[in-house]
Amino acid sequence: MTRTRLRGPSVLVLNLLGLLGLSLFPLPVKAAPGGMTFEQPIACKLGETCVIQQYFDHDPGTGVADYRCGAQTYDGHDGTDFRIPDHAALTRGVPVIAAADGFTVGVRDGEPDATGSGYDQAAVKDKECGNGVVIRHTNGWETQYCHMRKGSIRVKANAIVKAGTVLGFVGQSGMAAFPHLHFSLRHKGEKIDPFFSQAACSNGASLAGSKWRPHDQKALAYREAFVLNTGFTTAALEMGDIEKAGLPAPSSDAAAIIAYVRAIGLRAGDTQSLTVTDPAGAVMSDSALPALDRNKAQYLLYTGRKRPPGGWLKGQYSARYALKRQGRVIAEKVFTFTL
Repeated sequence: MTRTRLRGPSVLVLNLLGLLGLSLFPLPVKAAPGGMTFEQPIACKLGETCVIQQYFDHDPGTGVADYRCGAQTYDGHDGTDFRIPDHAALTRGVPVIAAADGFTVGVRDGEPDATGSGYDQAAVKDKECGNGVVIRHTNGWETQYCHMRKGSIRVKANAIVKAGTVLGFVGQSGMAAFPHLHFSLRHKGEKIDPFFSQAACSNGASLAGSKWRPHDQKALAYREAFVLNTGFTTAALEMGDIEKAGLPAPSSDAAAIIAYVRAIGLRAGDTQSLTVTDPAGAVMSDSALPALDRNKAQYLLYTGRKRPPGGWLKGQYSARYALKRQGRVIAEKVFTFTL
């Protein structure tokens, strides 16, 4: 996916094609100069209320490689995608913040947010970034913030901003298949991966060459895969259902009790299991999937049962999810609800 660039102040936001400046091919990644560092550009707790779903793609060909040689990216991806769990979080509002001091040189608002797990490609042509902001910093640095929520932009063009200034809220405008902030970093026009500034990926645990501020680096540590959503509901569901706010919770007269998990960052060969126990500690339902045949950006797993003849037991129902890679558990989650 190509993210178009917001520009200004000489080009007004009404001139969208000139404002955004389409780039059809990813620019080469060069070693970033030192000095400038940046804050996490979204006010959320990584691994809990948000996750990084896609990193910068370092593979110069048609393959993919994030900065740790993993596959948590897609071909030509030129930024970092900070994903929030669903549209309920979008509605509540997750702030997008300026990553460093600077001044705004491009602002756009008014583009609609998609309501499901997709977007109208024709409708977002030349507006792939959706609602967004571009900030110019010192020494040729520039940051861009895309897919923000319609009507949420709080800054004007040509405004001075400080690091931590709220720019608006995370949305799903433009070319966005899910609610997230696409964050881009550039230096004198060159696209930079804020995690690792060399053109080759690194298997090292440290963020060598990182452009993130030291106090954010622990929170921004690489995660192989993670659980994005969990819960209990009353019927089988599809991926798009999770994006909606207000899935029905089971009640004493529910026709079924279903536990669900959405995990992201899965790879070929991964195995998953989900087991539900009732208040008496008995296994009510379980599901163990065979190894995945290919990489999956996200995967929805659910299991449950219909209401038994005697009705539901009162008390706490518990679900345990595990994701294994090469026999090692790399993501797990226990979640409960009380009837």
